[in-house]
Amino acid sequence: MTTPAPAPAPPVRLLIIDDDPLVRAGLTLMLGGAAGIDIVGEGADGSQAAALADRLRPDVVLMDIRMPVMDGLTATEVLRGRPDAPEIIVLTTFHADEQVLRAIRAGAAGFVLKDTPPAQIVESVRRVAAGDPVLSPAVTRQLMARATGPGQDERTGRGQRARERIASLADREREVAVAVGQGRSNAEIAATLYLSVATVKTQVSRILAKFGFNNRVQIALLVHDAGLLDDEG
Repeated sequence: MTTPAPAPAPPVRLLIIDDDPLVRAGLTLMLGGAAGIDIVGEGADGSQAAALADRLRPDVVLMDIRMPVMDGLTATEVLRGRPDAPEIIVLTTFHADEQVLRAIRAGAAGFVLKDTPPAQIVESVRRVAAGDPVLSPAVTRQLMARATGPGQDERTGRGQRARERIASLADREREVAVAVGQGRSNAEIAATLYLSVATVKTQVSRILAKFGFNNRVQIALLVHDAGLLDDEG
């Protein structure tokens, strides 16, 4: 008996939020023809994001960080605080930006620069939809070098809290958390730690549940705050 071929994966439903109509048009032109991506709508301001997400049910939102009325940071916090929240990729013009960092702490899956080549934006959308962050190790370190609060006291307190949370992890969970902090995908972590991809996914899910996180990039920030990236070289 012939085994039927698996059904093709449904296309990634993408919502674009940007106040610049030229940017929206350019992104729609670049991404609209990409296989496996379905642009379901556009918004001109962060204040429209929640209503559009409710109506269109996107898997991923490309979110401009600087917009009038409601900026991308606030819109990200609103969306990621809701049940069944879409993944969010922040659009920015700067690699290391405090607002980008705050958006990631709020649950954004990463960011792309507005001048990123189209093929890389497509790949970023696909990766985020599949549950992987879009921060390369180099960009992760650059961004996390900006992971500073308003003052030294706050940074010290955040580091102490992070170390206490990391101490609650089992050894294997800690190894996986550090690998996430290094910007590795599930497949890369599996190869490095000699685990199956399914086991890595389970470990990541346990860490997320243990800390009440909704995104693996928040694990990376926790690892950074605890000083483990430097420890692991």
